[in-house]
Amino acid sequence: MTKRRTIAFIGWILAALILVVGIGVWNQKPIAAQGNSTIIVSAAASLKDALDEIKPLYQKSTPNVTVNYNFGASGALLQQIENGAPADVFISAAQKQMNDLQQKNLILPETRRNLLTNTVVLIAPKNSNTVTSFKGLTSPNIKRIAVGEPRSVPVGQYTEEIFKNLGILDQLKPKFTYGNSVRNVLAAVESGNADAGVVYATDAKISDRVKVVETAAANLHSPVVYPMAVLKNSKNAAAAREYAQFLQSANARSIFTKYGFGIAK
Repeated sequence: MTKRRTIAFIGWILAALILVVGIGVWNQKPIAAQGNSTIIVSAAASLKDALDEIKPLYQKSTPNVTVNYNFGASGALLQQIENGAPADVFISAAQKQMNDLQQKNLILPETRRNLLTNTVVLIAPKNSNTVTSFKGLTSPNIKRIAVGEPRSVPVGQYTEEIFKNLGILDQLKPKFTYGNSVRNVLAAVESGNADAGVVYATDAKISDRVKVVETAAANLHSPVVYPMAVLKNSKNAAAAREYAQFLQSANARSIFTKYGFGIAK
């Protein structure tokens, strides 16, 4: 074989290799779409109904990703994450818990977004005529007020702010019965175990056993904002990012608004 033919043969071999490698690269799928993966979403309890309805929509659009939910009080979820519990996405009902995770370098900060807003309302059992307003809770006829545990349940933090700004917190504290999540507070009022309770408007909306007595004025408490972020220790960060992006889509937003949430700006 002449030198010229040898060089040509080697060139042909190299070209063939480049072609094969090129086809392989071209046919590669995005990381999030390879195989099947599962993500765990730790979310504030008040989001349960909306996220449950969003789940099949997401699974339809992304059938290779399974979404599992872990609902609870934002403070309890925060502790779970800090203690190493598996989670890929965190959605809290207040900035405080997300701020704590960010300060401890436990989230991917570029994925943090304010997702939703909400309002705080005073509720009473459907047939009750005893509860008339937030200030009216000082009445001796009202014995038990269900509130979120303020150290771990954001609605409890907002509740204390409301009562403090109205100047009636100390007066009402002896009447408090504490719930470990906003849904626990709602259940206490639904069952008649409390004369009144303070929950989000979205929680009151899903129940036909309670009525809204009054909506707290926005200047009485911190803004109710739901921040969302992908966690730094996520084992499926690409899929978690895709899910977080889906929650900001028009389809997801229509479901959130249906349940009474506002869309954060």
